Order: sequence, then structure tokens, then C-alpha cells
Amino acid sequence: MNQLLNKRYQLEKPLGRGGMAVVYKARDLMLERTIAVKILRENFSRSPAFQERFRQEAKAAANLSHPNIVTIHDFGLDEGRLFIIMEYIDGQDLKQIIKKSGKFPVQEAIRLFLQACAGMGYAHRAGLIHCDVKPHNMLITANNRLKITDFGIARALASVNPNERTTAVWGSPAYFSPEQAAGEAPSPASDVYSLGVVLYEMLTGQLPFVAPSALELARMHRFSTPIPPRELNPAISPTLEKIILKVLSKEPAARYRTADQLGRILINFTQTTKRTEMTEQLTIPPIPIPNARAPKATRNDIEWNTVFLGLLALAAVGGLLPFWLWVYYSLQ
Repeated sequence: MNQLLNKRYQLEKPLGRGGMAVVYKARDLMLERTIAVKILRENFSRSPAFQERFRQEAKAAANLSHPNIVTIHDFGLDEGRLFIIMEYIDGQDLKQIIKKSGKFPVQEAIRLFLQACAGMGYAHRAGLIHCDVKPHNMLITANNRLKITDFGIARALASVNPNERTTAVWGSPAYFSPEQAAGEAPSPASDVYSLGVVLYEMLTGQLPFVAPSALELARMHRFSTPIPPRELNPAISPTLEKIILKVLSKEPAARYRTADQLGRILINFTQTTKRTEMTEQLTIPPIPIPNARAPKATRNDIEWNTVFLGLLALAAVGGLLPFWLWVYYSLQ
């Protein structure tokens, strides 16, 4: 491949394809650095209304600067193709890791997931909602750094004509919040729900809801109760299960309000778990002795030191007897 985008970005090879875009590894010829380029499909790029919405969302996302968010360097329109220039991440997405490895150990899952909460929490404080939180949009580097990508694109796609919206446009409905499934406006609590689906999948190796169609998945998110995660992974504690099920509440008000709040809850849970483990390690239980009985006292158990001291005291008193007799007769 030898394509030059916007007379500056040399496309090298495709990294992935989706229903709405193709991602390439590329080279920024001006700054001489490796980058990632996401080019949206032409049917999304033709609409002037979508182009403007895309520009607004990409500009807002470009202002995000956080170690757990993929940095956006540039965006634009070239020969009818909308594109975003992003930080290149040498790694794989979380969905690929789950498919290969299955469920994560609890502590490892929480360590990674807290990074997702940190990135999403930062965006929520900046007034941005992701709207398409899923493990496909979480990139993991070789040193286990998690970075969230695709901020703003889902919100821009909300401007697409409803009659043209498809599963490909909206991404995977397996991670949608109930209010998104009902066609309502998303909020930070919607991202929190989607984060909860990701955590459920990391800890159990499967999604809370599986259905053959997007319509059925939407119905399940709105009305069905997921299998309690401890039934799928007994290593999950009752406290952690309670946190997960709260995040997956149908009503936004019943969840944690932002990713920051969810992150703080999980940090407190981790610290409490560590303190409990340390206490259990420091507490030494008594060693039981089988068939042990209290010993009976015997004559041989008398301490000879006590006998000796008693005899010594008796001798001392007996030695004073002549003295006291002399005193008595003298007084007489």
C-alpha cells in the first residue's frame, strides 16, 4: 500500500476493519513518527451534517490528555474521506485477550479495569460521554497499560439518519446500556453500565446477555437479569459481585454515577481485601493436640526446692529455742 493522506500521512498497512471505519498504521511525514489513522467509510462521510458533527466531536476528543486515553493528533476530510490521526499503540485490544485467555484472575482484572475507570472518569469530568464502551475499544500495551480509543465517534454517528442506522454503525449492542437500547439519550451512567458489562466479561469469560439478534439483546439489557457472576467464577467475592450487579442496574440512578465513583469503590474493595488477607496471615491459630488431657497431680510432682526451704525455716526456728529459754529463766 502506498497512499498519501492529506499530503502528509503515508498509509502503510491496515490494522483492523469495522462496520464504520478502517484503521491503518501510518507515518507522519512532517513529524517523522508512527501513527494510527482511522478512515471512516464513504457512506458516513458524504453527509454535511455528519461532517460537522464529526468535526465537533473529534475536536472535543482531541482536548483529552490522559495516560489511559488514546491521544488524537489531527482530523479532517481528504477526497471525501473523513479521517482521524491518533497515537499508535503497539498492542492488542482487550476483546482479543479475553477470546484467547478466557476469564482473568480477579486482582489482575481489577488492576486493568481501574485504568479504564481512570480514563473514562477523566472524560466524564471533561463533559464527554463515550457512548460505545466495549473491550474492542480498549487497547492493551506490552507493559499492561490500558488505553481507551474512539471517543466522540459514536456520538457523531448519532446524527446519522435513524433509517440508516445498523448494527455495524452502532457497534456491538452486547455492551449497550438499557437506556441506549431504548433509544434514549446516554449519560455518564450509560458508560458505567457498559464498563460493568466489560468487567463481567473479564471475570467470567462470557457476556451477561447473549442473543442471536440486536433486537433481542436490546430487550435483554432492558428487562432480563444476568446470571450472578459468582455462579460462573467462585473466586469472585460476595462484595465484588454486589458491586458488579449494582453497575448493571436497569435504572441509571441505581448505578454509580460516573466512572470515577466506580473506580473509587473498586479501590476501596481492593484495599479492604488486602487488609483482610494480611490479618489472616498474621493471626496464628492455636495448634490442637489430639487426645490431650490435663495432667493429674501426683506425689512425685512435689517440687523438692519447696521442701528444702521448709526444712531450712524449721531449723532456723529450732536454733532460736535455747535463746528464748535463757531469756525466760533470766526474767524469772
